[in-house]
Amino acid sequence: MATAQMAKKKLFTEDYEVHASIKMLYPYIQTASGLAEWFADDVKINNMSKVYTFIWDNEEHKARQVAHRTNHFVRFEFIPDNGQEDRDPSYFELRLEFNELTQSVFLKVIDYSDIDDHKELHDLWNGLVDHLRKTVGG
Repeated sequence: MATAQMAKKKLFTEDYEVHASIKMLYPYIQTASGLAEWFADDVKINNMSKVYTFIWDNEEHKARQVAHRTNHFVRFEFIPDNGQEDRDPSYFELRLEFNELTQSVFLKVIDYSDIDDHKELHDLWNGLVDHLRKTVGG
């Protein structure tokens, strides 16, 4: 019987130009209702524990918002399903950046997970950000 090995996590980063203001975009990356419009099938937040529940294909994935700065970025860290402490938790961070030179707004995606297929992650995030662009009209 083979022993299960811990999957080594990979860091994926990508910048996406979005034609909308940072102040308009921030609620879409930080609030449960905003994230539910483009990022997941549904997003719920437990206001007592501040745990977000992301729902994709009827599967729940719980995460905590571990860092944020209004109109700049938000980071969500996934809580392991088995209830054990994960010393190397998966997370995703969404950063809003403004390029002074081009006057463009970019969404920087940082995804740290055990998905090791770079193309799969690239396609996934491209689809999500396209959905965000359609949602915000940008």
